[in-house]
Amino acid sequence: MEKKILVTGGAGFIGSRLIKDLVRNKSCKLYSLDNYFTGKPENHIRGVTYIRGDCRDVERLIDFSPDIVYHFGEYSRVATSFEDYQKVWSYNVAGTHKILEFCKKNRCRLIYSASSTKFGDSGKNKDCSPYAFHKAQNTDLINNYGKWFGLDYIICYFYNVYGAGQISEGKYATVIGIFERQSTEGAPLTVVSPGTQRRDFTHIDDIVCALKILQQAPAGDGYCIGTNKSYDIIQVAKMFGDNVVYLDRRPGERFTTDINLNKMHSLNWTSKINLEEYIKNFKENKK
Repeated sequence: MEKKILVTGGAGFIGSRLIKDLVRNKSCKLYSLDNYFTGKPENHIRGVTYIRGDCRDVERLIDFSPDIVYHFGEYSRVATSFEDYQKVWSYNVAGTHKILEFCKKNRCRLIYSASSTKFGDSGKNKDCSPYAFHKAQNTDLINNYGKWFGLDYIICYFYNVYGAGQISEGKYATVIGIFERQSTEGAPLTVVSPGTQRRDFTHIDDIVCALKILQQAPAGDGYCIGTNKSYDIIQVAKMFGDNVVYLDRRPGERFTTDINLNKMHSLNWTSKINLEEYIKNFKENKK
């Protein structure tokens, strides 16, 4: 029987890479729902049905019952969430509530990408930005949907995903994307002060592998997808070069990252790609 899979944010970095892998399975029918806030039409993949629209309108836009809904269609930046609060509320509160109701009604398995920011600074960081606050609230809400309504759900956590297709310019660019672009252009490597913020980085291929495994995982929370090897941001910048300049400290910044890989390891998943090797290969290929 054909399996129908809906990916919200399917034209974005992570969603499009997942779809690119899943579409190889001819027993799956892939659909994307994206409002193209950061998603791009050039990320479209042949054989996938693309639906332009907002998650708040999922009931109107999706006229079938998916077997699985991967929900990536949210706002996903800490520092800019203060100035973009209306977008955060619209995408991460109103939109996600509609997705939950849709999954409850259609009895879909929901695979939700929560934010590892709530684990930062020993859990003290979850209220430090609009983004972190609402993402943490969503995990509580989804857990309760499981208790109240029997929702079949998986909550997983990403840790600074990088790799081909990442956003490298503009205010929504990722750390590794920014450093790659600046290194290529010969520009100074910009590090937010003080530079001692520690982060775990996970390659997109490792993320996609984990997300496929989660289709069959026991329902519940706590699936952290990371490497358990963290770096100071200044360490990462200096892997690219020595021309570093510091930017002013930003609101909502966290300084430590916490991760528990037990649940993913119980599924026989471990990360395969090392950040240092990735950067080394990037620099060699740039020559």
